[in-house]
Amino acid sequence: MCFTYACLVSTQAQVLYDFTAEPGNNELSVREGETITITNQTIGGGWIEAKNSRGEVGLVPEDYIEVSNGYRKWFLQSNGNDPWAVFDNNASGGFSNNWAAQPEGTETGKTSSNAWHSGGHGHPQAYQGPGEVGPVWAYPDYQLDCVVADPKKGSKMYGLKSYIEYQVIPTTTNKPVNHRYKHFDWLYERLLEKFGSAIPIPSLPDKQVTGRFEEEFIKMRMERLQGWMSRMCRHPVISSSEVFQLFLSYKDEKDWKMGKRKAEKDETVGVMVFSTIEPEGLPDLDMIEVEQKCEQFNRFTRAMDDGVKDLLTIGNEHWKRCTGPLPKEYQRIGKAFQNLSSVFISSGYEGEAALTDALTAAGKTYEEIAQMVAEQPKKDLHFLMETNNEYKGLLGCFPDTIGVHKAAIEKVKEADKLVAAGKITPSDKITMSKRASIMSYSLQAEMNHFHSNRIYDYNRVMQQYLEQQVKFYEMIAEKLRHAHSQFTTM
Repeated sequence: MCFTYACLVSTQAQVLYDFTAEPGNNELSVREGETITITNQTIGGGWIEAKNSRGEVGLVPEDYIEVSNGYRKWFLQSNGNDPWAVFDNNASGGFSNNWAAQPEGTETGKTSSNAWHSGGHGHPQAYQGPGEVGPVWAYPDYQLDCVVADPKKGSKMYGLKSYIEYQVIPTTTNKPVNHRYKHFDWLYERLLEKFGSAIPIPSLPDKQVTGRFEEEFIKMRMERLQGWMSRMCRHPVISSSEVFQLFLSYKDEKDWKMGKRKAEKDETVGVMVFSTIEPEGLPDLDMIEVEQKCEQFNRFTRAMDDGVKDLLTIGNEHWKRCTGPLPKEYQRIGKAFQNLSSVFISSGYEGEAALTDALTAAGKTYEEIAQMVAEQPKKDLHFLMETNNEYKGLLGCFPDTIGVHKAAIEKVKEADKLVAAGKITPSDKITMSKRASIMSYSLQAEMNHFHSNRIYDYNRVMQQYLEQQVKFYEMIAEKLRHAHSQFTTM
């Protein structure tokens, strides 16, 4: 049996004004004072999707409502009996790699043609193979993405303080909002505080005191902010959260400041976020089996962390060779050919002009190859290294997330002793077990999210890397063929 777990955003809102739906426009009629349930806040264009008290679903103008509760609930649902089926039991603690060649859609057994190409950058929603995939977050029909672009230098305090401001353009509205690096840092801190116990939140690119306004640094930071934002957009829980939506689509400075204050007062943070997850008809889990699978995933992420760091080390060494000693070797070969050509010319022997010209051309070809070698890492290795840097940051978060889960399991293990000692009641023990089950289901959904993104990301970046390598060596081969053709066949 297959498992599908839905992550449904359910936010209550109060209707401020009557709104009458126009026929054929998929709008929803609501009355002033009515309480409605928001089912989708990523519609864009000033509209949200909601359900009224009569169970009808449709679109309502955002300005006609006011969100009335401070948190959202994510629901877990089941259509099977084996939540761990996707994980194998091999000794290495690996992940059962039974993925299909083509991605599946947002729910088990339902295909989606845009699972790889939705949103602005074509990243995955839920890359799932056939068969039993275990619990997954339910992904929206439209994949949110954003573009970080157009960095501009600004100043405040009569020019005494300068900063770089970026435009952030979400695909839901296509309306740009402006943010400084410190705003991204604020968003990171809020996401970490709220979701860090359940969801790994990778850190932002490092702060820098000197060289902040140099063009190369600004370009690099913008690219890394883009990568971080796109990864946050991929996650259905993060991307639908109120604080993330505020960051992407605040209306004006007043709206931004009010939203910030509200987010900073949010009390549903840390382990409290698990209280916003409600399992619907899901059985409590066997804690021993949960612990085994948790440790299996822990081993995998540790091993992957080692592999990623090893690749980064080797990649950095190769980059240095490509931009340092390797081009110099090609330059030396080129110079040697040209020097030999000069010697041949000095002989004064008639009839060797074709040879000396060809030899000179061969030398220049090797100098051109030297330049190509020096420039190539920016075309292929750069993207491979950036992807691995992202995963290095992401993998570094898992020990804390898994640690929270392990602590919950340990408390459940101690429950029998605590009941026997009269320190807690049997009812308390049941509550602890249910809470640990919720955490386990959430961790499983996060594991599957990680693996689906990993498979997509490494397929994509390796294809890109090898495609650029093929082009590189084909260009070198073409240059060498041309140099070869200059010599007379004897």
